[in-house]
Amino acid sequence: MSFDDLKSFNGMKYSGMSIGGAHHWNYQDGVWDETKVTPDRWKFKFNSHKRRVVPAPIGSGVPLNTAYHWYIIADQRVVKIDKDTYETVMEGTKFKIGHRRPYWKNFSYVYPGQMTYRQRLIQIFRDMLKQLEEEEAI
Repeated sequence: MSFDDLKSFNGMKYSGMSIGGAHHWNYQDGVWDETKVTPDRWKFKFNSHKRRVVPAPIGSGVPLNTAYHWYIIADQRVVKIDKDTYETVMEGTKFKIGHRRPYWKNFSYVYPGQMTYRQRLIQIFRDMLKQLEEEEAI
């Protein structure tokens, strides 16, 4: 099945990588900036180029300049190693908010018939809250 073929998962139509597909990336020279905004809340920004561990097959994937907008919910655990170094592990879930084809002016969530950015976030948070509550009840 090719990247752009229409696929179905739990009644939802989508295109792109098939469910179960995986990527492995190396981040080099990444920069993480964070600012404390309350006693237990920080805002952060991470910038980096990521490169595939294994080169993409010829002819696969999306055209150059295609863009994606993801929302990440993650756990980060750190251990101080020395005065300037922390070991960092982050695990989480990444949700597709939208995409922009190279010839589009905007991301998909701006166009008619699509959930807006905020509607998609609300759906993600509601689904995550429901899942957490169901797991808590077990």
